[in-house]
Amino acid sequence: MNRNQVLPQVQLSAEPTALKKVDFCAPQSYQGAGFLSLTDMPRLAEEASSIHSGDGFAWHIKTHFEDSPGSESHQILEMSLKGCLHLVCQCCLQDCTVDLDEKRRFVLVASEADAEAYPLEDEEQEPLVASQHFNLLETIEDEVLLSLPLIPKHPEDFCEPHATVFGLEDEEGGLDERENPFNILKNMKKNS
Repeated sequence: MNRNQVLPQVQLSAEPTALKKVDFCAPQSYQGAGFLSLTDMPRLAEEASSIHSGDGFAWHIKTHFEDSPGSESHQILEMSLKGCLHLVCQCCLQDCTVDLDEKRRFVLVASEADAEAYPLEDEEQEPLVASQHFNLLETIEDEVLLSLPLIPKHPEDFCEPHATVFGLEDEEGGLDERENPFNILKNMKKNS
């Protein structure tokens, strides 16, 4: 690609259906921003413990061409995602809000073979196979799913495991006084 060539800049629609077919093979750059609710991302909605009206993710996408020494220029896709959803806290088993603020950078490549040949040492950007019918909505959802914590929990000292959650209450409402199992072993040893 000629370094002096000016490429048209296309504004991406914020509509989720328009994001399902973006032509990243065309000689143009893209820019766009919008908000996707959890209902627009069904796989992410399945992970949520509850869905509130403001849950979702603001996205911003920008592509540009970048010269590479000794080879042709590559199209770079920069993505930022910011938003929240509710997951189950693994400490208290109650809803907790998980806020995400992620930035990703991808180099668009022509084929799966090019993606596999891309150097693993490049931690700043990952290869992404471009196509004429690229599903950008699915890629945004994938990146949010990959950013979720493996063990979601409230901030430290925010929650405590409740006796009712773990079934430690008896019928009278107090904690169940169970005998220490090691005391049983201790008594067995004395009797022998």
